[in-house]
Amino acid sequence: MKTTLQKLGKSLSAMVMPNIGAFIAWGFITALFIADGWLPNEQLASIQPYMLTYLLPVLIAATGGRMVGGDRGLVMGAIAIIGCIAGVGGTQGQPMLMAAMVMGPFSGWVIKKFDQMMDGHMPAGFEMLINNFSVGILGMLIAILGYYIIGPFMTGVLTVLTYGVDVLVNKGLIPLVAIFIEPAKVLFLNNAINHGIFTPIGAEQAAQTGKSIMYMLEANPGPGLGVLLAYWLFAKDKATKDSAPGAIIIHFLGGIHEIYFPYILMNPVVIVAPILGNICAIAFYSIFNIGLKGPSSPGSIIAFLSMAEKGSVFMTALGVLIATGVSFLVASPIVKLAGKKIWMKLAKR
Repeated sequence: MKTTLQKLGKSLSAMVMPNIGAFIAWGFITALFIADGWLPNEQLASIQPYMLTYLLPVLIAATGGRMVGGDRGLVMGAIAIIGCIAGVGGTQGQPMLMAAMVMGPFSGWVIKKFDQMMDGHMPAGFEMLINNFSVGILGMLIAILGYYIIGPFMTGVLTVLTYGVDVLVNKGLIPLVAIFIEPAKVLFLNNAINHGIFTPIGAEQAAQTGKSIMYMLEANPGPGLGVLLAYWLFAKDKATKDSAPGAIIIHFLGGIHEIYFPYILMNPVVIVAPILGNICAIAFYSIFNIGLKGPSSPGSIIAFLSMAEKGSVFMTALGVLIATGVSFLVASPIVKLAGKKIWMKLAKR
């Protein structure tokens, strides 16, 4: 089960990671030019909704289609997701990022199966005609499916999730989301959660209030940093200890959270550390009403702070420090204890 989830998570991440630059561009346009941004500009801010509604889903769906069906799958994925976007009303509806993660690979799979069926049965001289018409016709059919079924269904899913988040916020329970976020991240579901769920909800909240705590739930680099610091200082295994400083740079400055996942998987009990660290950080941000203007992508300290509101950079950084400190304090004794057990086993041998 764990292996299956990890494969799924890696596949979802593979759809998002090549397009991180587009998320960064959208995030900066949002943070800079919206009404409450660093450099308010109504004309330039108008770019933001089109990037979120059209550009990002099309890129993800096209990437997912190419992963499964090659270049023909890329085109199929782009066609298919437009059906979903149109089905929910374009910029008036929910962003179809989650739908893109479904429609892209599905479209690639459809065209791949078609090509397998036609292998060896293609009439001579009709290859180009059949190849182009197959993508056009099958793409059209999947786009229609997206318009009537997938798009509205994903809107329903996001509506339910948004309602659940609102309930947690109103009840003061939003920090408990970390109990689900951190284990899911370790299974490489981080990009799916952040960009498929939190980003659409955050975009809706930010459009109303100029900020959203949703952008902070998964992207905070503090919980992972605390774990890596604990391994750097207290790991008994030299190879693990020596690898930690490089991982810290990649994670904290580069924003590649995946680098710390293996450190938790090698000792699953350590997962308690980032969970508690993130709970404390989210509680801190909730109490002081802190949020980001746009998504922190990738989740580096540089991107995280660059999306902070005017006047809240210090408080945003303090939340990262809290997450790091709590995660480090919890992880350290666990890493020490694991190291002692390893040495005791070696001594017995």
